[in-house]
Amino acid sequence: MSAAVLTTTAPDAVAAGPRGAGAKAVLALARFEARRLLTSVPVVLVLLGYVAWIVWRGRSAWDGYPALQDADRATQSMPMFVGLAVLVGVNFAMLRSRRHGTEPHFAVLVLPAWQRTAAHALSVVPAALLTAVCVAGQFTWAALKPGAVGHGSPAELAVGPLTVLLFGMLGVLLARVLRSPLAGPLTVVLLLFAFVLGTGPSGADGTSWLSPVVAAISVDTLPSELLGRPAAWHALYLTGAALCAAFLAVLLSGGRNLAVRSGLALALALAVTGGVLQARGAAPSPELTAARERASVRPEQTCVERGGSTYCAFDEWVPRVGAWAGVVERVQSLAGGTAGQRGIVVRQRIDARYGLEGDAAIPALTEPGQVTVGTAWGGNRVPEFSSAVAAVLVAGTEAAGSELCDGRMVTVMWLSLAWQDDPMDALRRVRLDDSVEGSAIVLSPTDPLSMTEGQTDVVRRLLENPPTGVGQRVKEHWAELTAPGVTTARTAELLGVTGPDKADSCEE
Repeated sequence: MSAAVLTTTAPDAVAAGPRGAGAKAVLALARFEARRLLTSVPVVLVLLGYVAWIVWRGRSAWDGYPALQDADRATQSMPMFVGLAVLVGVNFAMLRSRRHGTEPHFAVLVLPAWQRTAAHALSVVPAALLTAVCVAGQFTWAALKPGAVGHGSPAELAVGPLTVLLFGMLGVLLARVLRSPLAGPLTVVLLLFAFVLGTGPSGADGTSWLSPVVAAISVDTLPSELLGRPAAWHALYLTGAALCAAFLAVLLSGGRNLAVRSGLALALALAVTGGVLQARGAAPSPELTAARERASVRPEQTCVERGGSTYCAFDEWVPRVGAWAGVVERVQSLAGGTAGQRGIVVRQRIDARYGLEGDAAIPALTEPGQVTVGTAWGGNRVPEFSSAVAAVLVAGTEAAGSELCDGRMVTVMWLSLAWQDDPMDALRRVRLDDSVEGSAIVLSPTDPLSMTEGQTDVVRRLLENPPTGVGQRVKEHWAELTAPGVTTARTAELLGVTGPDKADSCEE
């Protein structure tokens, strides 16, 4: 009989333990489970892929000229895959005792079920912290590039780690609601289709912000103050949702003390507050709408003088004036007549009236000697800007340059491309169809230019096998080369190359 008494009272005696033993045991179990979670095959593979993606993207993204208000949002998508792996890992860990039939043995341990659940929830935190390190590394890499401009948002950077934390807590909660080992993988499939493989939320309405990640990839980079994203409220919403899932899992496991119930109420309040305020902040305020209108129509910019030309830009882009001036000076060094010394005005222009989802074309300037430059730089943007500068030097205005269809187009493209390291590659990248043969549209910051098949032939001959003294010929015959109506054949003759096989025609 005494043995029976010992058997029934031992668990209670052990469960009570010394004061503070429960908290120490929870932390010890959390450390053990965190180590197992981070070394599990799915999590290790996803983390390795994540790091490899950061390295690949860091070397190629933005052509070395990132805007940090875009770079912070670029850190948000990949952590979702880490979060999905953590969800499956922690869900399997919580169901381990059920799979192996060892659940009855936990009756003699110091930790009741709700404390074991709390330990599993805490085991997700190191994965979120590791993700935060990766996010910080990715953003810092972009911020340290010499061409970086703009400002990042701490709230935007917090989204990636908070997404991992939220998905991990969902895995914990799922194990307490559905005891099947298939629940975790099936949930991952649903989340993949909902948030990753689908089109994804754009942020255009309040309900889209209920998604963990609302990247809203923009066509054109906007100044930081014009973004209008409720990033701080979204971070609060994710924090509250993650804590709510964790406390609810603990509550369902039997933890009904005051601390758990108070934590659940507070987490729910945070989630609701963040959710409501982010939905309100998704719609642009009247002040933001007015600011976007001013930036699009009457921007307040800083103007800098360089080499006789004026460069007007939004404050965040002033450090990039040197790169623009370098292109202008190289193009002008090839021009003849007074064009080489003519002072031009480079204006940075955007259309921010439609926010990040906008894709409105910017009309060409009609004022003489004015050139448009956008907010992106590097890669294809360089020959596009170079072509716009050359068109203004030859035709006088951006609007007139977009209407060129005679031999002057050959001069424009030679000025734009001849100074570049790989002129033929630049010719390919500046054309809409990435070709170096036939007629094509030439991209520009505003209205595009066009090249006929004959003009393309002559430009290609000038760039592939340039005859001696092309630059000198351009300067000597500048007046005729830039005269309206000059034919492509005459331009080729003046520059010392074979003329086009077909007659110059605007309809080609």
